[in-house]
Order: sequence, then structure tokens, then C-alpha cells
Amino acid sequence: MRRLFPVTDETDETAARPGAPAPGTGEVPGAGAVVGGSVDREWSLEELAAAYAYPEPPPGGREPWLRANMVSTLDGAAQHEGRSHPISSAADMRIFGTLRGLADVVIVGAETVRQEGYRPAREREAFAAMREAAGQGPVPAIAVVSSSLELDFSWPLFTSPLVPTMVLTGAAAAPDRVAAAEKAGARVVIAGDGMGVDPVRAVRALAELGMTRLLTEGGPRLLGQLVVSGVLDELCLTVSPMLTAGDAQRIAGGPSLTVPKRFALASLLEEEGFLFSRYRRT
Repeated sequence: MRRLFPVTDETDETAARPGAPAPGTGEVPGAGAVVGGSVDREWSLEELAAAYAYPEPPPGGREPWLRANMVSTLDGAAQHEGRSHPISSAADMRIFGTLRGLADVVIVGAETVRQEGYRPAREREAFAAMREAAGQGPVPAIAVVSSSLELDFSWPLFTSPLVPTMVLTGAAAAPDRVAAAEKAGARVVIAGDGMGVDPVRAVRALAELGMTRLLTEGGPRLLGQLVVSGVLDELCLTVSPMLTAGDAQRIAGGPSLTVPKRFALASLLEEEGFLFSRYRRT
């Protein structure tokens, strides 16, 4: 993996130029030597965690910060045959695990839970000390966004999580489905006046529960709602060097914005042709 942006001594293209001084040394490397950011190697989890750290909290306490993690092919497909795994990579999955390791809660749409076969987040020794120092539990909670609550509460996501799975729904959700969720051990959070979930209320409700490092993994309909409501702070987008054609969904769907929202590039990594970009709201 190589860091392409922001540009530093390690990513300066002159560092890889034959006969150019090694960064910070003034010395010319030997023939065939590769220095700085030109070295394509597997980053450690510690390095990835530092690269994707949540913003430092402002004075007075931590405010919620919502980031999304999505993958897209070169022609804009967010899935292949209904799943994201075929367009992913080993490096993408390392970043996926890192983002989960940093988060308090993972917000995901009910349809994505069904299609991707979601399971509870698993505890990882590599993140144990980091999470404890940050005052976090052993794993992030999974928060499923569902209006109908038509979920199979016998799934491991509900029956065997390390921390209770949450269900975000509206006040008009069917009482028997709410009762079924709670009987299964899920924590039901009301975040809307009708059947649906209000993204602004969902973020606020999670923050009130002490969950301010927020991560969403989609799907496209949920991400579109988060974008339109203005609550998305950051997008971590993997650009997969694949073409699929077909009619697969984009990473965000639903109604369009009247005026497109501008995000600024915060960092860019590369491994085996996959680009791992991170954009923040301006």
C-alpha cells in the first residue's frame, strides 16, 4: 500500500526518480533503490488506524462524526450480483476491519443486512488496547435501520453479539415487531415520528447513548438518505479497478440533492490498483 495524498516527503514523486536525493538526507540512493512512499507494502493495523483516526474532539466534548465506507467499480457499481464482496480486495477488507475497529457503532440498512448476511462484529486483539484506551467496548454495536422490522431475529446478529444489536426505527413501527426485536435481545431506538427513520434524529439518538464515532456501511438507499439529510461528515470510498456493466446500484440512491454537495479529499492510498480515498465535508 502506498500513500498518494496528502503529498509529503514520503509521497513526493521525486523520491522515486533515479538519482534523486532520498527524502531529508540529500544522499542519492544506490541504483535500483526505492525509497519513501514508492515502497508498496502491507501497512500494519496500527498505521491504518492512525491514517483513519476520527477527528480529535473539540473543547467541551466529542460531537458525533458520521463516516461512510463504500466500494465502487470504475463504472460506478456498488455491488455485483447483489453483494459488495466480488468487487472488494484483501486491502479493502483490512480497511473495512480497521474502520470497524475505530467505531462505536456501525449503522446499516435492513436490506444490506439481508443481502450481505450480516453477523455481529467480532472482537480483535489488535484493537483491544486501543478501544479500551478510547473508552469503547470490545466491539462496535451494529445498528440496523428498519421501518418495518421485518427481520429474522433468530440470526446470529441478534442472538449472539458481544454487545446488543440495535434497531433504529420509527414511532409508528408495528408493536408486535418491536416486541419481537426486544425479546430477541435487540435494543430498539425510536428515531422518527412515523414509520421511517429520520437520519438527523438517528445520529442525535446514538450520540445521546454515548456513541459519537459513527460508521455506516450502507446500503445505497440508506447512504442516499444520510447524504440528503446533511448528516454525513466523511466518505471512505474504495475505487475498485473493475468493470461490471449491468444495472447495479451506485453507492448512494434515492432522491437527488438540488445542489450537489462538495467534499474535500483528505487522503488517498493505493494497493494493487485499488484506490482508497477519504473525503470530508467542506
